[in-house]
Amino acid sequence: MSNLKQMVLDYGKVYPGNVLKVDSFLNHQIDPHVIKSIENDFYQYFKNKGITKVLTIESSGIAPALMVAYRFDVPMLFAKKALPSTIKSEDKYETLVHSYTKNTSSNVFISKEYLDKDDKVLIIDDFLANGEAAAGLADLIEQSGAETVGIGICIEKSFQPGRERLEKAGYDVYSTCRIKSLGDGKIEFYE
Repeated sequence: MSNLKQMVLDYGKVYPGNVLKVDSFLNHQIDPHVIKSIENDFYQYFKNKGITKVLTIESSGIAPALMVAYRFDVPMLFAKKALPSTIKSEDKYETLVHSYTKNTSSNVFISKEYLDKDDKVLIIDDFLANGEAAAGLADLIEQSGAETVGIGICIEKSFQPGRERLEKAGYDVYSTCRIKSLGDGKIEFYE
């Protein structure tokens, strides 16, 4: 069993509405050993894709994305949820993303300065439920003319439609931990 799966079993908490809380090792407090094992899984799966950038969305995806970018020796870029004064409206790519866990929608931005048509981008995110964040990040990549070469997910709730949506759109999706069910407060993995 992977380090991440074991941590999910040992410390993950199931909440109503199919919400899995992993704040003690992935989303709020971060266990570097878990992130290292995730980074290695992503590297092994995506190592032949010619990646030039790793993209995530703030904030929970930053830790795994940074480790993956370090392993690939490429820059890590994250989409911001608030437009800073240093980015003019004409100098950004923008899309709307809905968060399943927070039940909010946010416009997210990246500067045109850091993504262009020659980039081969790997998206990394902490969770996959309905695929909103990953699809939004792929939209930003598409706006730039770059290529999405893959989507790496730390924890996937396979009983929700995110994977199907992303694969239907033609994306290569790899998840280090796939959850089949959170029924009755029990975590069951998809093998």
